[in-house]
Amino acid sequence: MLTSLHLLRKRRFLPLFATQLLNAFNDNLFKNAMVLFVVYTFYDSQAEEAQFSAIASGVFILPFFLLSALAGQLADLTDKAAIIRRVKAAEIGIMVVGAAGLYLAWQSGRDSDFAMPLLLAALFAMGVHSTFFGPIKYAILPQHLKREEVLAGTGLVEAGTYVAILAGTILAGYISVRWAALVVIVAALIGYVTSLQVPPAPPFEKHGKLDLNVLRSSITLIRNTTAQREVFYAILAISFFWTIGAVLFIQFPPLAKNVLNASKEVASLFLVIFSVGVAIGSVAINTLLKGEVSARHAPVSVLFMGGFVAVFYFVCRAWERQATPTGLLDVPGFLAQPLAPLVLGTLLLIAIAGGMFVVPLYAFLTTKCDPSQAARTVAANNIVNSGAMVVGSLIAGGLSALGIPLVEQLLLSAGMSVISAWLGALLHRAERLAAAPA
Repeated sequence: MLTSLHLLRKRRFLPLFATQLLNAFNDNLFKNAMVLFVVYTFYDSQAEEAQFSAIASGVFILPFFLLSALAGQLADLTDKAAIIRRVKAAEIGIMVVGAAGLYLAWQSGRDSDFAMPLLLAALFAMGVHSTFFGPIKYAILPQHLKREEVLAGTGLVEAGTYVAILAGTILAGYISVRWAALVVIVAALIGYVTSLQVPPAPPFEKHGKLDLNVLRSSITLIRNTTAQREVFYAILAISFFWTIGAVLFIQFPPLAKNVLNASKEVASLFLVIFSVGVAIGSVAINTLLKGEVSARHAPVSVLFMGGFVAVFYFVCRAWERQATPTGLLDVPGFLAQPLAPLVLGTLLLIAIAGGMFVVPLYAFLTTKCDPSQAARTVAANNIVNSGAMVVGSLIAGGLSALGIPLVEQLLLSAGMSVISAWLGALLHRAERLAAAPA
């Protein structure tokens, strides 16, 4: 970890780190403030709550599926730092719209005709914003960092992202949506200021042509990117991991309310614990691998994750059988329950194992391809990831619509981890074959 932290003193890394941290913070403060407020204020049905959570996730993810090819081309053909500044400027306007939706939701609740359209429009626009920012935050690292620093930088970016998710999630659970409306605008302004300090990252390919046909460019991008076996397996493994992640994140708020009888502050605490765990796993795997980009620990990591999800299922079933006070438990009331340490500890272990699985795979995307194709490689990954997450959202929403209890849905996530382990093993095998002497 200490070998990674020295990068935070470098101008070639710190402004980017701060900008992406603020980006993740704002995304999650806005999204969680909206989802928690709607789940705990608008609806009284477990199925409706889970379906809204799935819809919100789908609205945010859809732009990644539609526009990632364009974003990747643009990032590889123009200065990445310049794009960062443009998207951060756009974020200010998006958050003004989102803040208006949050304020109207707080003031009028279900009676407002405009709150929900404004909230969903801003959420979609933030998805567009993140679509164009996402390829850059990874693809710019090989330009500003030494090769032996890329894994450390990727780990710090992932850890920072989840620390920011942690901060945004805490605030979403503990402040009113009125104050959240103010904070998202302030964070957008600060993010724009930090973006001005990101060093230039000119394109390697200066005369390429931008293909504006979204469908054709997406197909071409995925076909070209996945021609390399290691990158292909890395994208598949990451995408399946985020299918599992989408299901879990959609389940958290309604599971907290309806299974664990917990308030929105406790639901926020769950996401906090999860974010801390991924941050720990992100840094731990860099220490374990000593800066080497390798998938050798990926299969074991994700199998542990699936095992901990199964343990979480049994803990939740035991929670349902224990006697709890009537009404929703606040944080002190939740922590006073005998099974609370098991709930939080299991969530932490799920997240640590998940972070250890996914971080080296992101490093594969930017170190195993031509530097001129780095952003497009990340963009291709984002297209497949977003499609997988939409599938995860549809699965979660469909299971809830069919009346399958939230607790039982956890077993699906546990089972899917076996497939992720298989994909991780295929990647490690391809890695060994590529490293073998001819």
